[in-house]
Amino acid sequence: MAENKFPSEVVDLPSGGKIYGKDSPLYDGKIELKYMTAREEDILTSANLIKKGVVITKLLDSLIVTEGVSTDDLVLGDKNGVMVAARILAYGSSYETEITDPESGQKISYTFDLTECPFKAVPETTESNNFEFELPISKQKITFKILTGKDERAIELELKRLTKHTGDSTEVTTRLRYMIQSVDGDSATGTINNFSLNMLARDSLALREEVLRISPDIDMSTEVELGGEMVAVTIPMTANFFWPKS
Repeated sequence: MAENKFPSEVVDLPSGGKIYGKDSPLYDGKIELKYMTAREEDILTSANLIKKGVVITKLLDSLIVTEGVSTDDLVLGDKNGVMVAARILAYGSSYETEITDPESGQKISYTFDLTECPFKAVPETTESNNFEFELPISKQKITFKILTGKDERAIELELKRLTKHTGDSTEVTTRLRYMIQSVDGDSATGTINNFSLNMLARDSLALREEVLRISPDIDMSTEVELGGEMVAVTIPMTANFFWPKS
């Protein structure tokens, strides 16, 4: 039996692609997605995948056509951009959902145009997922990376194991270990582990703020008119994002 050929589209990534390096198929800032089918709708309704919290990841992996690429390779902001693009390809750019009127507290139905959500790109000088930063208090110079889907999955598994055995939360130091690539030019694992555990709190905060500043994403904030006034809102990602009203 001949293999089914589904229509697909090449869409832009918020990062612009340079963050993945010249050897990556994502370097040109684009990714190919196929249109959703009923098979993907089955993924969306899988109680098992929903319970595990991986339903969106499984959906996007099913839609990505670009060879050698999965959500494991994407930084979070690009994954968000792919999710919005997949939704637009599947059901169109109009997204009807409820928002809360800040004055009355009432729920109001509102339709957003997802094509109007702008990208937040990485700095123009970016050529790889390796960034330099001088910590404001200790003045130590570090290099760090923006975490990918693979990193996030590894962190989640590690945190579950640690919590099970100790009951303690080590999320901040664990994430620092995965982000930091070198300290004053030293990339030894022991150096990074020790530094992550003993990093000054103000330096840790400054690093997290820097990561947020340079990380790519799709901006889901916008302004809507409510009661004759323009109000800033964040487009809510509700259940009907991938299940629009019939």
